[in-house]
Amino acid sequence: METFVLAGGCFWCLDAVYRDLKGVSEVVSGYTGGTVAAPSYEAVCTGRTGHAEAVAVTFDPDVIPREVILDVFFTLHDPRQLNRQGNDVGTQYRSAMFYANEEQKALFEAAAARAAGWWDGEIVTEIAPLGAYYDAEDYHQDFFAKNPNQGYCLAVAVPKVNKVRKSYAEYIKAA
Repeated sequence: METFVLAGGCFWCLDAVYRDLKGVSEVVSGYTGGTVAAPSYEAVCTGRTGHAEAVAVTFDPDVIPREVILDVFFTLHDPRQLNRQGNDVGTQYRSAMFYANEEQKALFEAAAARAAGWWDGEIVTEIAPLGAYYDAEDYHQDFFAKNPNQGYCLAVAVPKVNKVRKSYAEYIKAA
């Protein structure tokens, strides 16, 4: 098993998409990349802690290739938007990949280079060493599945989930 820590806007969307994939055993929403120990959601939302909303995606690379996990990341959010995703604005919504070792750093750099060929404009995804990772509050875990009719989920998460389901159909878990 391997874990990638990725940030691309609101963690609810990333959580929803990655839980759908074969080979993914766990997705934990949380906060990383900041300067405050054990921040709360409210503190992260101020933008003053330096943390990004992120997900720790644990997967089996024998079932789903590392490159697919990373290509899904660059498919489900817009890596050209600096410190935002759509109407979610602030450094906590930045596009970022947090590597645990040099092998992950190289994989992340290669994925960003591949994605540059899919998007018009500069990729602004931060690739940084993984520091402390703090699990988000319980109500953020698996938020989309627990709140499928919530307004944000309907307006923002559903289109992202559908886009990934279409683009990566062979890796979607059976219903």
